[in-house]
Amino acid sequence: MKGKNMKLCKTTALAIFVLALNLFAVAQKAPAPKNQSSPPAASKVASAAPGTPDAKINPAKEADIRKLLDIMGTKALAVQTMDATLNGMRPMLAGTLPPGDYQQKLIDLFFEKFRAKADPQQVVDMVVPIYDKHLSHDEIKGLIAFYGTPLGKKTLAVLPAIAAESGEAGQKWGENLGRDCMREVLAEHPDLASALQAASKNAP
Repeated sequence: MKGKNMKLCKTTALAIFVLALNLFAVAQKAPAPKNQSSPPAASKVASAAPGTPDAKINPAKEADIRKLLDIMGTKALAVQTMDATLNGMRPMLAGTLPPGDYQQKLIDLFFEKFRAKADPQQVVDMVVPIYDKHLSHDEIKGLIAFYGTPLGKKTLAVLPAIAAESGEAGQKWGENLGRDCMREVLAEHPDLASALQAASKNAP
């Protein structure tokens, strides 16, 4: 049973890896901003929400949204989140790729390419219309004022740690729950367990 669970974990991890590569490929195909070398001006008109490119944001509200995101350290948080995600993926990729001397170089080049193409400014640009969609201009101004207070500054200071610890706790919770559910399903359906075992033996 232990070997079967190991096979299942590797298969799941490989599926996640393939999904990550597909997302990376989609990101590569996305059109790059025309002025990628310089941050977009605050007066630049953005889409109000994905799928509605013709809906425009009030320039003054957009400027305040970008100010709020800057105060919140959105760029730095995006980089931190990306680094944590990639670091977590490294051992998973090593365990799913076929063994060989090529493996470490492939993984290193993949992460190098991903980091080179991942522009945190694009994260900011993506969330601007989302903030516009869910928050009024007065609410944006209220958040700017709040984050200027001692409590607001402390909130910003501890949010990265809260996010990291919450993500780690959620990941462990999901992994444990997933294992338990799969074990129960296989125990309740011996025919599926036998089919999985047979498929694992035939898998390359």
